[in-house]
Amino acid sequence: MQDARPPAIALMGPTASGKTALALDWARRLDTEVISVDSALVYRGLDIGSAKPDAVERAGIVHRLIDVRDPDQPYSAADFAREGLEAMRELAARGRIPLLAGGTGLYFRALLDGLSPMPEADPALREALRARGAEEGWAALHAELARVDPSAAARIHATDPQRISRALEVHALTGQPISHWQAAPRRRFPFRVLKLVLAPADRGELHARIAARFDAMLARGFLDEVRALRANPRLHAELPAIRAVGYRQAWVHLAGGSDAAGFREQAIAATRQLAKRQLTWLRGEFDARWLDPQRERPALDQALGRFLARG
Repeated sequence: MQDARPPAIALMGPTASGKTALALDWARRLDTEVISVDSALVYRGLDIGSAKPDAVERAGIVHRLIDVRDPDQPYSAADFAREGLEAMRELAARGRIPLLAGGTGLYFRALLDGLSPMPEADPALREALRARGAEEGWAALHAELARVDPSAAARIHATDPQRISRALEVHALTGQPISHWQAAPRRRFPFRVLKLVLAPADRGELHARIAARFDAMLARGFLDEVRALRANPRLHAELPAIRAVGYRQAWVHLAGGSDAAGFREQAIAATRQLAKRQLTWLRGEFDARWLDPQRERPALDQALGRFLARG
């Protein structure tokens, strides 16, 4: 039976894997727009360190969900799922194929699989939890989470205040652990999606690309970008934007917490760890096809052609 849902494309992959270049090429070929699936690119002012496509790369191609919040403003996976689906429906209504590209697995999951009907954020409770985390340490709040929701605590790292806070918030508001809500049935997604994971077959090649890209960021003025962020009195180290990989290490470095060599080493190591976490998540996407964008470009183009031909 033919699937009558409109088509969409999802280019997934770890950081520095080549998603942006392929997304730009396919967007031009398909005469469509790119919907960014990246939790750092949503923030204005996080440009160099987030590898945000620059003005030249974006020339003639509309990019959605980039620069939609200031760094001190909240932006959740639920926000992304709502705004991402709106963008997809708008494009489909104009006869365009939505092209999703990014590496934030939580955003992809929220959009494509749907979110559980959990309560909206409670600003007062969230601020109280942040204050407790600053005073008691997030390890103590993680231990509290382990008591009320062992399943969530096993998935959430003790150094992840954003997710610890959200899990405790949901439990406090509903009396149910967040893992209970996450297990609720999901809706059927209204698009048929070609899922492609872009990943170098050689992990060493990915590590080399990460290091080279970070050095290029430094040469473009990444530290000056973070200095400008630090000059903003509304920003602090616990905001999700500032905790983004690279920015967190630069923030500490500029506060005197590391020397130049140590900062570079720590930032590259953290980016490699991010890539490892992304790859782990992507292995759970059983309906995605894995291809190396450097060595298997013809196969990528063939996969796109076959997918569109089925429409």
